[in-house]
Amino acid sequence: MNLPPSKTRHLAFVLSGGVLLLIGFGWLPIELTAYEFQNWHAILLGGFLFATGIGFVVYKLSRGDE
Repeated sequence: MNLPPSKTRHLAFVLSGGVLLLIGFGWLPIELTAYEFQNWHAILLGGFLFATGIGFVVYKLSRGDE
């Protein structure tokens, strides 16, 4: 499956943001305090990455075929 680089980047933003949100909310059993991070760090960064990825996808879909 060869995706164009832009679609791969959008997918990476959405997936990494989603995983960080799951870790931050405690739904994935990864202890962030062992790495000197707090849960709110993961929630903040994950929310930003997830929202950015969704924004990319919405922008690309709203442009249509150019």
